[in-house]
Amino acid sequence: MTTLWDTTGSAVVKELAAQRRTGGAVLSGVALTLVVVADEARVAEAEEAATVASAQHPCRILVVVRRQIEAPVPRLDAEVLIGGRLGPGEAVVMRMYGRLALHAESVVLPLLAADAPVVAWWHAPAPERMQTDALAVIADRRITDSSLAEDHLSALRTRARDYAPGDTDLAWTRSTPWRSALASTLDAVSGRRGDAVRVVGGRVEGDPGNASARLLAGWLSSRCGSAVDVVGGARRPGPSGVDSVVLQLDQDEEVAVRADRRGGAVLTQPYRPDATVPLPDRPLGDLLGEELRRLDPDEPYAEALEAATGSSGLSARAPVREHVWFDPARPDDATEDEADDAAEDAADAARDGSGDAGTAAAAAPTVPEDSAGTDDVALNGERNAAERSDPSAPVA
Repeated sequence: MTTLWDTTGSAVVKELAAQRRTGGAVLSGVALTLVVVADEARVAEAEEAATVASAQHPCRILVVVRRQIEAPVPRLDAEVLIGGRLGPGEAVVMRMYGRLALHAESVVLPLLAADAPVVAWWHAPAPERMQTDALAVIADRRITDSSLAEDHLSALRTRARDYAPGDTDLAWTRSTPWRSALASTLDAVSGRRGDAVRVVGGRVEGDPGNASARLLAGWLSSRCGSAVDVVGGARRPGPSGVDSVVLQLDQDEEVAVRADRRGGAVLTQPYRPDATVPLPDRPLGDLLGEELRRLDPDEPYAEALEAATGSSGLSARAPVREHVWFDPARPDDATEDEADDAAEDAADAARDGSGDAGTAAAAAPTVPEDSAGTDDVALNGERNAAERSDPSAPVA
């Protein structure tokens, strides 16, 4: 690993090429480039998840950490790793300060793997409008997580309003074991009958304010053609927000899937004994790895999002976004339409208490000339053994 302090994008590209020459080809090829956008508080968690996902899908990992966007001096600190803590492949962790953070694509674009698709993952609050983030525009697939928001339902409505084919949500991925268990249960009933099964109603018991529970109910509603609501349950649900699902079938039959709190679920159906299937709470890396399996639009997710938010026509939207520049420090420079959208977003933030009035007008903190002794990474991060004791000296 090599750490470059107060560097440039060109220096990062050169260092990556130099390490590839000296270290040899660790991977013969990569399936994609994974661009991870994370807050400083979530960097370690994002790196761990990306490492697990890269073991399933060989990829180049580019981690972007936007720090102190309001700082007056642009600055880039980067860690270049090949075969290090982020897996056997190539990885670059970039911390960006000042105006550079608003132009992260200028550093990311030269680092993309040639002729490989790009997947962007936000392990942080995602932009309310993806077109204002160039990293979202250049990505073939975009992964967000509505579960990170304080208000899950508001986050789902935002994702539906801004949806384009290629978008997906880890809140949707958390419902995969439930969807698999329900599908297999209905298949078993259909096999016993020798005919198709029709779902005439049902309910999802759990947390009505959980994004995963809402998407699961939306998926059932869109697939079954009947209303399935989320109701509060008697027990506290797990991370998926779901404790049990009960479906009413034609012929006066009922099936149910209930979590047993031991990493499994009990399947109940007519004329057969109860069965137990695995239903674990999967770690973040497994969720990310599942989403990296496909690069085509996730139409079931779009249908579930439509049903959960009352939207329509999501799959018919254009898959390509056109980048719209928006400067959070100078909203007056935006066009009239963009300014109206920004005002609406600010009003929403003010209503839920997430806004911070006057941030742009406040005095911007300064960034030290050298990170050693002042920056968390310099204090706690791993430095290259070949680096000189003087941090201001150039990296060999």
